[in-house]
Amino acid sequence: MTKKGTLDFEIDELTNSIKNIISGDSFQTNISRITKLDLKLITKRKGWLFNWKGELKHPERDIYKLTIINNQHIIQGLVSLEVKTDHVYMHLVESAPFNKGKSKIYSGVPGNLVAYACKLSFQRGDEGNVAFIAKTQLIDHYIESLGAIHFGGRLMIITPNSALRLVNKYYSNLM
Repeated sequence: MTKKGTLDFEIDELTNSIKNIISGDSFQTNISRITKLDLKLITKRKGWLFNWKGELKHPERDIYKLTIINNQHIIQGLVSLEVKTDHVYMHLVESAPFNKGKSKIYSGVPGNLVAYACKLSFQRGDEGNVAFIAKTQLIDHYIESLGAIHFGGRLMIITPNSALRLVNKYYSNLM
């Protein structure tokens, strides 16, 4: 578990969607807001690390779920985003319990969620700028995998060029 507000997701690989680890097949994804029904699926008892129900109590934040297009009932990952005046702020990012560790089913989930934050920033007129607080030992990982900039302390910024690269990777057919 991390300090409150500190992100410690790992970018396993940047894919064009999400990829089944065993078969290598890619699956197109969809991102939408979570529903009250989803809250029953995303509990600590079911293996999720964060209190997503508690996260919903922040009216300025929106929680989005990543699902496979033909399987909307299984949540692959979640992200909590807040639209600020000049950027999108990522509060939490989490892969589903079955998409973590050595026995995970799909890769590309965290990258997909971060790319969505960048896409939302572009849509809101914020030029793709995304900010988040990183766990100290993952700062270099985010610089290498996401092209993020270490802004000082543990603050990380994804700037327009890196954001565009991520959006084009995951949403090239939509932009």
